Amino acid sequence: MGIKKFKPVTNTRRYQTVLSKEEITSDKPYKPLCTGKKEFAGRGHNGKISVRRRGGGHKQKYRIIDFKRDKFDIPGRVTSIEHDPNRSANIALVAYADGEKRYIIAPNSLRVGDTIVSGGNAEFKVGNSLPLKNIPVGTDIYNIELHRGKGGQIVRSAGTSAQIAAREGDYCMVKLPSGEIRKVNKECFATIGEVGNKDHVNVTIGKAGRSRWLNRRPKVRGVAMNPVDHPLGGGEGKSSGGRHPVSPTGMPTKGFKTRKKKKYSNSMIIKRRK
Repeated sequence: MGIKKFKPVTNTRRYQTVLSKEEITSDKPYKPLCTGKKEFAGRGHNGKISVRRRGGGHKQKYRIIDFKRDKFDIPGRVTSIEHDPNRSANIALVAYADGEKRYIIAPNSLRVGDTIVSGGNAEFKVGNSLPLKNIPVGTDIYNIELHRGKGGQIVRSAGTSAQIAAREGDYCMVKLPSGEIRKVNKECFATIGEVGNKDHVNVTIGKAGRSRWLNRRPKVRGVAMNPVDHPLGGGEGKSSGGRHPVSPTGMPTKGFKTRKKKKYSNSMIIKRRK
């Protein structure tokens, strides 16, 4: 999918770019697989903001995605490639031989009319879902399960892919897009290929209003606030804060590790991303 530029008829148009969307074949979603989506504007169950700078945005319908790929040995034909407002990747509507339809994350090079299947005996080709033990070392994969039967949890965003680096006993060593190498049980399923819509990261927003459509509100620097609002606020004139960068609650924000100690998860990591 290419990048489309505009004639600079305004200052904003000079820099703004959009995806050309030649891969998209349908602009209307399959209604039985859509549900309502409530907007919480970054607030948790107690009504307090836990994620700042969220709110507004265009109304969206949530598409129910099949991350488990558990229709084993039933071939499905791709009927459309669609845009999903809830994620960076495109999605594909698959009509299975038994009459059921499901959405999956569309890999690169998947086209309308292609046939895909999942299962231990599935053919080795893009879009098919297989256990890690049946996928050759060095293969690009995405939508990877961490626990068998839970469904794909990692490597799902546009343009990403992981690689099977090696096998050892009951585990496969998977190199993730971040550079982390992680052990994953060989019975877990993954999909062959690379997630499509690779040019998503190259899009220039171009104007503030477009960010507001995407549910992103403005960002105010901490040093521009008053002391009551931020630890970096206050001071005479344009002060630079006088301390290392922190969040409004005083938590260091550059290089400070905040990851929770997860005993099982940590034991699976062979090489960290840094």
